[in-house]
Amino acid sequence: MLNTVIGVDYGTDSVRSVLVDAADGRELASAIFAYPRWAAGRYCDPAKSQFRQHPLDYVEGLETTIRECLRKAGPEAAKAVKAISVDTTGSTPVAVDKTGTPLSLLPAFKENPHAMFVLWKDHSSVAEAAEINEHAKKFNTDYLQFVGGIYSSEWYWAKLLHILRTDNSVRDACYGWVEHCDWVPFLLTGGSDFSQLKRSICSAGHKALWAADYGGMPPEDFFSSLDPLLKGYPGKQFAEALPADHAAGRLSPEWAEKLGLSTEVVVGIGAFDAHMGAVGGQIEPYYVSKVMGTSTCDMLVAPMEDMSGVLVKGICGQVPGSIVPGMLGMEAGQSAFGDTYAWFRKMIMDFTGSLLRSSSVIDEATAKKLEAELNERFIATLAMQASALPLGENDELAVDWLNGRRTPDADQAVKGSITGLNLGTDAARLFKALVEATCFGARAIVERFRAEGVPVKGLIGLGGVARKSPYIMQTMSNVMQMPIRIHRSAQTCAAGAAMFAATAAGLYPTVQAAMEKMGQGFDLEYLPDTALAGYYDRRYARYLAQGLFTDSNKKA
Repeated sequence: MLNTVIGVDYGTDSVRSVLVDAADGRELASAIFAYPRWAAGRYCDPAKSQFRQHPLDYVEGLETTIRECLRKAGPEAAKAVKAISVDTTGSTPVAVDKTGTPLSLLPAFKENPHAMFVLWKDHSSVAEAAEINEHAKKFNTDYLQFVGGIYSSEWYWAKLLHILRTDNSVRDACYGWVEHCDWVPFLLTGGSDFSQLKRSICSAGHKALWAADYGGMPPEDFFSSLDPLLKGYPGKQFAEALPADHAAGRLSPEWAEKLGLSTEVVVGIGAFDAHMGAVGGQIEPYYVSKVMGTSTCDMLVAPMEDMSGVLVKGICGQVPGSIVPGMLGMEAGQSAFGDTYAWFRKMIMDFTGSLLRSSSVIDEATAKKLEAELNERFIATLAMQASALPLGENDELAVDWLNGRRTPDADQAVKGSITGLNLGTDAARLFKALVEATCFGARAIVERFRAEGVPVKGLIGLGGVARKSPYIMQTMSNVMQMPIRIHRSAQTCAAGAAMFAATAAGLYPTVQAAMEKMGQGFDLEYLPDTALAGYYDRRYARYLAQGLFTDSNKKA
């Protein structure tokens, strides 16, 4: 008998849904929806590190992609849908009213960016994060111990405090604060009471300081003594936190009608994209699963008994059950990965494009086509040229903190840097420096795990960059001196969501069983060139030294 499940993956720029056969993970249909308001740059101010998204982009994308999947797959597959699970970016929270409705869905706030979802890459709360880190030192219990010892401006409480301080109207109307991955299941199940909203252990543990070791949230006094504006929020937030193999409920009549599905369809607890992506990419204990997109999230799981008494400093949290239920999930990552290459392309091509469009030699339509072609070929062409360059000890060297540093030791105030420039420096040489920098940043994460007593056996590459960029992947293997296996699926986050949906629906007893049956395996592997080990060791040492210099001068 055919059983199908739907995985929904909310990325930074778009949402993708996949309809898969729960028996073997075979993709029956997929659909993608680019957020129109986000694409237009609305509610964002990059100069202030402000990146906000309107919930209507999420809601419209959810309905459009699922309906399109069902249309493509046909009525038999649609009737066989047993469950839906969702992953999202994070920490991407929003202010809601008592019914759990985001304020930006109310007429009074529909154009207010402070009432929107605060995207993961929004760093407008750097000051608040610094206050949390300093404030935590006053308490006998280390409430930051399970998030690597440093709280980030990318995370839940820093963002809430910033919004409450910034906008009085939002502050007065805000009843609660909700992660994107928790809100979408609440929406699909017809939630109308904030107190009934179910929370994910993934978002709660890694971003919101929830930990079973001290009974859930830190005490009220931890927050209210930081700022009285936070009074009352901890008590309203987390009665419990659940792993993503649990059900949030069943599809509401309203959403069943919208999607053409049954109200018997199970809706799973949500989680972050990288966490479900690691499952979709068939994560194994002590292998770092690198979800490589605009940023990276580096996921590692280990048996609970192996990690007794181990606290890894400077990562984005270690939480039981946050990736694979029953195992300790550890998260690290880089704040800019694909975004680093995209920045370089945009810097050059935006200016080039403006020149093309103002040219008196070609017409406007031709100029636009030429600009689009150059943008499409930019990274691949530079990669080909960079790969042909000889490797020199004194080549241009970059530090990859263009969007701050996520791991190790979160600090969103640090900046990127490039040294060694001369009149022979060209685009290919700069691109080589940027690629090496992102790979050195990845190595710093692995070395932090090892330094803290967590072995790393190998790497698993997931996401668009892993599949589309052989030069970057080979450079990373050489820098790490480790093999990198590339997962066959280009949509591991959505595939992972589908695996969790199948488990929440009871089609599999555990996520591990779902991974074994539904996983698509690996089809590429990059092996390190051992002859380059010494070269990259020396370059990496210089990268660390340059990072220290850059860090020490960040306020200059």
